[in-house]
Amino acid sequence: MAVFSRGFTGRRHEQNDALPPGQYLTEDFPVLSAGPTPKVPTDTWQFSVRNENDDVTTWNWDEFQALGPEEIHTDIHCVTRWSKLGTSWRGVSLDRVFEKIDTSFEYVMASSYGGYTTNVPLADLLDGKAWIATEFEGGPLDPEHGGPARLLVPHLYFWKSAKWVRGLQMLPTDEPGFWEQNGYNIYGDPWKEQRYW
Repeated sequence: MAVFSRGFTGRRHEQNDALPPGQYLTEDFPVLSAGPTPKVPTDTWQFSVRNENDDVTTWNWDEFQALGPEEIHTDIHCVTRWSKLGTSWRGVSLDRVFEKIDTSFEYVMASSYGGYTTNVPLADLLDGKAWIATEFEGGPLDPEHGGPARLLVPHLYFWKSAKWVRGLQMLPTDEPGFWEQNGYNIYGDPWKEQRYW
């Protein structure tokens, strides 16, 4: 069951070229989650990538930060129809992460503390398209928004930007994650309104 928290407000504005079809602009940052918010201290947080040979590359918080976070300025779009424009994040590019990963598989399943999963093609995580974000608007990412770290894939609907991310599993085929098994589109392009199956 989804949990809807404070900030889930918005109203329709005139259509704006920065908004995908069917979206409305919000100044808030609505909180939607598929369960309770896990508490994950940075001193125990780990992030890992498992390839097809069952090789696992793992980073703790300090090791991950040493990969070199960068500034990200982007719009975000939720399948529930809100969009927030001009957001500012800080995080590690998945390009940096995959410099250390040997894989020929083309799909990824992201998993989170708390059990959430979502699928993403590897091509949508590389070439400057995705990050593991640890800061939002100049401060640490709040737990309600996925802190201490969340996947950030802003060109897809925001359910693909898994909160409380803990790892990626390489897959040979595109397998559905949590919301995809429950009726959401396998890919989730907001510009094509790929909301549901």
